[in-house]
Amino acid sequence: MAASLVAVQGIGLVLLAALELADLSSGRLGLGLSTAGFFAAYGVLLVAAGWALWRGVGWARGPVLISQLIWLGLAWNSRDLLAVAILLAVSAGVVLAGVLHPDSIARLEGRPTD
Repeated sequence: MAASLVAVQGIGLVLLAALELADLSSGRLGLGLSTAGFFAAYGVLLVAAGWALWRGVGWARGPVLISQLIWLGLAWNSRDLLAVAILLAVSAGVVLAGVLHPDSIARLEGRPTD
């Protein structure tokens, strides 16, 4: 579940990058391009991390954990938009619970689980 949600978060960021590119104007060309580039790169990283979590590769845990802390911060900052804040907080909470579960930690560290 955690790996799937991380991949969905990454795809959402790539879509957000595409929307940013679609809304470019000459007055904010540099900011729009850099924002779209950041969202696209971060989205691709999350998709790769989600795939790595699915396969049980240990390197994915760090980027996923830090990303979920960022999502929780975004949820807090967007608390005026209740639906968005709940979506961000719940998805981050589910991913954190999944990645920090003892069986997940054991698998990502290459230890056998019971």
